[in-house]
Amino acid sequence: MTSLPDSEKDAGGRGDGAVSDSTATTISAPGEGTVTAPPLTSGLATAIIPPEEGVRGWICVVGAWICLFCTFGFLAAIGVFQTVYEQTTLRNYSSSDIAWIFSVQLALMWAPGPLFGRLIDTFGPAPVLYPGAVLCVFALCMTSLADKYYQIFLSQGLVFGVGSGAVFTAGLVCVGQWFVRRRGLASGIAASGSSMGGVIFPIFLNRVQADIGLPGALRYSALMIGILLAASVFMVRARLPRKKWDPKVKWFDVALFGQKEFGLYSAGTFLTMWGLWGPFDFVSSMALEQGFSPDLALGLVSIINATSIPGRVLPPFYADRIGCFNVITGCSLMTGASILALWLPFNYHPSHAGIIVFSAVYGFASGAFVSLLMPCAAKAGSIETIGQRFGTFQVVMALSTLTGLPIMGAILGRQHNNDFSGLQLFSGVSCLLGGVLLIGATYFLRRHFGTWKT
Repeated sequence: MTSLPDSEKDAGGRGDGAVSDSTATTISAPGEGTVTAPPLTSGLATAIIPPEEGVRGWICVVGAWICLFCTFGFLAAIGVFQTVYEQTTLRNYSSSDIAWIFSVQLALMWAPGPLFGRLIDTFGPAPVLYPGAVLCVFALCMTSLADKYYQIFLSQGLVFGVGSGAVFTAGLVCVGQWFVRRRGLASGIAASGSSMGGVIFPIFLNRVQADIGLPGALRYSALMIGILLAASVFMVRARLPRKKWDPKVKWFDVALFGQKEFGLYSAGTFLTMWGLWGPFDFVSSMALEQGFSPDLALGLVSIINATSIPGRVLPPFYADRIGCFNVITGCSLMTGASILALWLPFNYHPSHAGIIVFSAVYGFASGAFVSLLMPCAAKAGSIETIGQRFGTFQVVMALSTLTGLPIMGAILGRQHNNDFSGLQLFSGVSCLLGGVLLIGATYFLRRHFGTWKT
């Protein structure tokens, strides 16, 4: 995970309630990790804080697990929505038009992260978590009533995207405050909620919408998410004292791209994330096109998310030992290779075993890649610029996730919605090119640190 200033380690390790002048708090983003934010002001040097971890800390982890289950986990069911919308409500719209709904959702998980993080540092999680939870439930209820494209785009794309981004960020920020020595473990447990949601929601939506239709399935989803988030707001609590709002803090700095390590890392992850979400969104549609049963086709999304659970735990565990850049580079190359070697041939020689194997391999590799995004961003530069670097990186990720799916949908449309080879090539080649640029970033980091463990 992200390195911390010695002063924070000391304060967190003692748990004596003292916060030094340079104690750092954390902000989060949808890479399912946390990073250190700018130091606390000296006026908080004598503030009293609860001890690290403890019962309250682990209760916060449970609350964050629920937050990620209900937000990122629900978003992981985009393949189900893409397939159902193409066959029902939005059948007169292109795959690219429909994909814009989900790309906006994903982008809004990234873009507001710096703002939400600073609001939580200043006012605590309540002003971010409570409205976000309400927006999530409201958005799903409105989506269940929508029958036009712009209505679905506004409710499911914009409103749910903003609400889920707020809930997601609040959960991980507070976990990062309660845990210092075992932050990786705590964040990993919380992040597993997103994978579990990605397993359950596709199956749930598929079964319920088959019986009572998609509007009914969305209302039941809203009820379940509402109950769970109502419980989570009592569990997610901040540990560190409030900080004063500093209007001089920079959130975005183009000059950072001039640093070889960060510039190559940003370009590499942009390309990988550009193509990474293709199977999530289109693997079910492709399976149906090849004549597979709806249960298996829509269940592939759950298989991808199920195998991403060990992918989010094991590779990050070894990344602490052999270097996160070495691991994320391998995961990017593995993701691209699985798409080209396992998914692309399925376009010409479909088989049940082949698509299941691809879903398992791709789910593991892509889950590991996403889980390492933020720790690597924190390492790709000095601690003095970590706040600006993190905000800048989140903008890059937002642009990548915003444009990738619509481009792949447009490629599919040009091939009459029945030939997925162009989409697959774009997805796989993007991931491989991203991996090549990450090799360059890893090389420069090795020269900088003087070790291969980068």
